[in-house]
Amino acid sequence: QVQLVESGGGLVQPGGSLRFSCAAAGSIFRLYVMCWYRQAPGKQRELVATITSGGMTTYEDSVNGRFTISKDNTKKTVYLQNNSLKIEDTAVYYCQMSIATLREWQRPNDYWGQGTQVTVSS
Repeated sequence: QVQLVESGGGLVQPGGSLRFSCAAAGSIFRLYVMCWYRQAPGKQRELVATITSGGMTTYEDSVNGRFTISKDNTKKTVYLQNNSLKIEDTAVYYCQMSIATLREWQRPNDYWGQGTQVTVSS
């Protein structure tokens, strides 16, 4: 059993900053790719940022240069630093990790956090 628990988020003015974290807990053998997604009202969920097990990062074009994904393997945690927030960044943000458990160590599965609301408004 694996759980991802998100924290952070909230209400911020345009131009402000927020930092999210997502911690994995449970019978974890190995962590692979970690991602942040977001879903705005009336829109499909979209991939925002990705960090591989080797530390390579990629970003969706609209957040590139403003958001930074990072991780701490010892804490089994992925972070998303959001700077220069815009009204259009308003969404529910979800973390997603590809994790191999102790029971199925050869086959990683995808796990999701519960989501955290970000509202950018003046």
